[in-house]
Amino acid sequence: MSLSPIDVDNYPTILEKKAQQVSALFDDIALPEPTVFPSEPAHYRLRAEFRLWHENGSAYYAMFDPAEPKTPVRVDQFAIASKAIYDLMPILLEKLNGQLMLSKRLFQVEFLSTLSGDMLVSLIYHRRLDEEWEVLARTLASELNIQIIGRSKKQKLVLDRDYVIEVLPIDGEHYAYHQYEGAFTQPNGKLNAAMISWAKTQVGENSHTDLLELYCGNGNFTIPLSRHFRKVLATEISKTSVKAAHENFALNGVSNTEVLRMSSEDFTAALNKERSFRRLEHISLDSYDISTVLVDPPRAGLDDNTRQLISGFDNIVYISCNPETLYRDLQILTKTHAVDAFALFDQFPYTHHMECGIFLKRRVKP
Repeated sequence: MSLSPIDVDNYPTILEKKAQQVSALFDDIALPEPTVFPSEPAHYRLRAEFRLWHENGSAYYAMFDPAEPKTPVRVDQFAIASKAIYDLMPILLEKLNGQLMLSKRLFQVEFLSTLSGDMLVSLIYHRRLDEEWEVLARTLASELNIQIIGRSKKQKLVLDRDYVIEVLPIDGEHYAYHQYEGAFTQPNGKLNAAMISWAKTQVGENSHTDLLELYCGNGNFTIPLSRHFRKVLATEISKTSVKAAHENFALNGVSNTEVLRMSSEDFTAALNKERSFRRLEHISLDSYDISTVLVDPPRAGLDDNTRQLISGFDNIVYISCNPETLYRDLQILTKTHAVDAFALFDQFPYTHHMECGIFLKRRVKP
């Protein structure tokens, strides 16, 4: 058994149908006609992970069909993976199969690539890794010009660094990011750059007012948008992402941004003066004149308090990975705001998933 090939030739038709289906979800909200951003039809995914299946003295990449979870599906080619991952897969597999100490009890291989050419491979084992493994892994990393991390239970061996360095080209500028292994990053790099460019266009220039960003991650949107505002206040709950955000601010010379390790729920309580938090002791929330808020929540969308909070600002940029929860949230947000722009970003071609961008402007004072 093998993976079905992707239908590259019919991608425009597939995308058009998907865009129509997603747009239809919002028919009763009367959104503007969406701007649709297509993906590259192949080699668009910057992350990939595979089981390594051992059979007859050698190993191969495998995935599993949810309908047959115990039957491995052999993966010899993976055309949706970035060209860097696609080209590396057979070379790496040959090297692993040629060295028992590297392949022994290896059960998973994870790839993290970038548009800029950096590559990190995580090798995950059902055994403890020793000095002999490390020597061989360092040789392999040097031969293939990649970063390698070895993992097993309660063990993580980082040979050089546990992140890749991405450089995103956006509107004639370049923005650098540390993207850590295991942390969330957008998987479709070119569509990520398109989303950021779209958001920059929507917010315009706001040199006298400030931006609030909830769920800021590693500063993906924060850094390019920081040039459009006087100051930026951002929140993120993931410790790794907050660490990366601070590093990325320094990489890009961003000095007008503060990121807080807080959930959106806690920050909402702080901004509404319902609770005080020690981590806010160095921040004067009253010093911010926030005109615009950007939210990029998980698939569950926004909670009630966060929806109420963001409805108090003039402009809202809402990036959504789940059209259904976006629809639910818009039912409430459109009571105070009008949708000024609607965009669809096909981050995951050939699937039902679609990333949405909504820009709302206040129409009714609270």
